[in-house]
Amino acid sequence: MEMNPRLRAVLDGQGLPLKVRLPATLLALAAAAALWLQAMHFLWWPNLNDYLAAKGLAPQTRAMAERHLELWTDPVLRAREVARMRGRNAEWDFMGRTFLVLALANIGLREPAEQPRCLEAMDRIIDETLRLEKERGLYFFLMDYARAKPWVNQPPRSTFLDGEIALMIGARQMLEERADYRPLLAERVDVMIEYLKKGPVLSGESYPDECWTFCNSAALAAARVSDALDGRDHSGFITAWLASARKKLIEKQTGLLIAEYTLDGSELGGPEGSTTWMVAHCLALVDQPLARDQYRRARRELARGFLGFGYAKEWPAACRGEADVDSGPVIPVLEISAGSSGLAFLGAATFDDRETLSGLLASLNFGGFPVERGGKLRYAASNQVGDAVILYALVQGPLWERVRRRWEARAGQGAGR
Repeated sequence: MEMNPRLRAVLDGQGLPLKVRLPATLLALAAAAALWLQAMHFLWWPNLNDYLAAKGLAPQTRAMAERHLELWTDPVLRAREVARMRGRNAEWDFMGRTFLVLALANIGLREPAEQPRCLEAMDRIIDETLRLEKERGLYFFLMDYARAKPWVNQPPRSTFLDGEIALMIGARQMLEERADYRPLLAERVDVMIEYLKKGPVLSGESYPDECWTFCNSAALAAARVSDALDGRDHSGFITAWLASARKKLIEKQTGLLIAEYTLDGSELGGPEGSTTWMVAHCLALVDQPLARDQYRRARRELARGFLGFGYAKEWPAACRGEADVDSGPVIPVLEISAGSSGLAFLGAATFDDRETLSGLLASLNFGGFPVERGGKLRYAASNQVGDAVILYALVQGPLWERVRRRWEARAGQGAGR
């Protein structure tokens, strides 16, 4: 039977005005795209057992670790990657070292047979970092604007550098103590805490008159690691810092800690995902209730999903900011932030949020362009610091747990005396 010509014309879009046909066409394209993305989601949805392991290393995570170890044994690859990062941001070179050392400490605790390799790489990273700091000075690992104005506290020091260097040394010592690192760690922590005490809100400058909760929470974690190793006790200061932060550094609408502020506590920037997830991870070592509260709030305000693919925004809806080197490019409409999404891995893994972690991994596998060769895995859309953050997220746990056990044992011994 021949179809009615008028019905065929309608089905073919003929006879319909443009203002009707165009929305219908766009709707059809949107529906097709949604179906395609949903199908892609199932193709890229991860098996968490390939990335997470209760003991040892999962296969994909092991491949990531092998790639990082290769970078620190192949000088040509290392030089190329460092140049690539420093061309954008000198901080990335430094932070890539920190997150890799923290990851290697966890890997060594997970797989004792790998400890010699891990210790060798950690020592190479730490020794080179200390040498560069000594030879090149304060500004080598900082962005250029660090020279734009005077530091408030004199002589100038950066809590960004002190906190992460102390964390690196402390993590290495937790895996196996090295005698010549003991005084270096104690001295670094002592100087760092004295600088934090100078600040009206007990925070240290990372840049001139610029404090970051990212750096100050890392400093608290470093102090706790140091105390667990040598038996000293900075818990009084840590408690005072937390009280000050609750009183002066909380953004009222979201309940999240602000990211950036002056030495006297005046807000320079509200909560940011590229800071918040790391803060929650560090606070998990010194104040579990506050850490969980910050993660819960960050998940509500920043974690998002689209057709099963997970990502994180840089700013809560109530506290809009501007894209910078920390946030990375922010994709409009969905407000996907590369910086926040990367560090969201660490938050989700710290608090065993497997739903969020699975969504983030699906996005990483889809948009990160994994490159796997010879048992080594990297992500073409990322760089060394981004890959190191993800590696650390997937292996984290044993280091913080060892610190807690040692700290509690030492604290108990002190109470018994």
